[in-house]
Amino acid sequence: MPARPSWKGQIRLALVSIPVEIYPATKSGAGIRFRQIHEPSGQTIKYEKTVPGIGPVKPADILKGFEYEKGSYVLLDEKEIEAVRLESRKTLELTQFVSLHDIPVLYYEKPYFVVPADDLAEEAFIVLREALDQAKKVGLGQLAMRGREYIVALRPCGRGIIMETLRYADEVNKATSYFREIGDEKPDDELLELATALIDKKTAPFDAGEFHDRYVDALRDLIDTKMKNKGKRVTPDDEPAAPAGGNVIDLMAALKKSVSAKSAGASDAKPAAKRASAKKPAAKSAPRRKVG
Repeated sequence: MPARPSWKGQIRLALVSIPVEIYPATKSGAGIRFRQIHEPSGQTIKYEKTVPGIGPVKPADILKGFEYEKGSYVLLDEKEIEAVRLESRKTLELTQFVSLHDIPVLYYEKPYFVVPADDLAEEAFIVLREALDQAKKVGLGQLAMRGREYIVALRPCGRGIIMETLRYADEVNKATSYFREIGDEKPDDELLELATALIDKKTAPFDAGEFHDRYVDALRDLIDTKMKNKGKRVTPDDEPAAPAGGNVIDLMAALKKSVSAKSAGASDAKPAAKRASAKKPAAKSAPRRKVG
């Protein structure tokens, strides 16, 4: 568990207060970071803040500006901005409960682990967790953290509780503006049946470990190759040829071929030893010798 929680305070439900600590549930992936390099000298590129016609400026002379019309700004310094930052009240009050499926996926932003702050808080924490689980609800409230206020949703997760920050309504685009041109026609029953069969055949338990960032893997391979070649340029492999026939496809034929391919793959999954033993004729026994 990290040494420093992102937030420490209490969850309040009516007259019940539960001391808790909140930790990030995610971390940065294994991405590859690049620096900009001046190739002739091998030196890293530096950045200077400049003003047109003036040149480089001192950090102390820089303010933040809000452009209220083209070319006109309201200037704010750090002290003015700090003065309106929300102080963390150290209290997350649960003001509403909703069904988990009532919150559209677009609103979820970032998850956190919530744990009891000490042994004394554990009993009330467990009661809240189990009550949420039995009711199949999530608790909503607002939490001040890092100078701004978040909508948060709490739901049970194993022995603990997950808190997820939510986006505000004005931060989410309306889906109708993107989907309105899609027709209302119902799909052909046979096409739908074939697509459903294909989905069923590819259905498996979720395992995030089965997925890898192939772009990062390829970059690592490229970097390793260049290091072995002492920095010489690496010629990429030729791109695979695009399938012939253009973009027009026979959806029915494609689905049928996909489903039959999956079925054949399933039958081929039998152990080779069993297939071999099934085809191999039984060995003839040697004739018995007569005794006496």
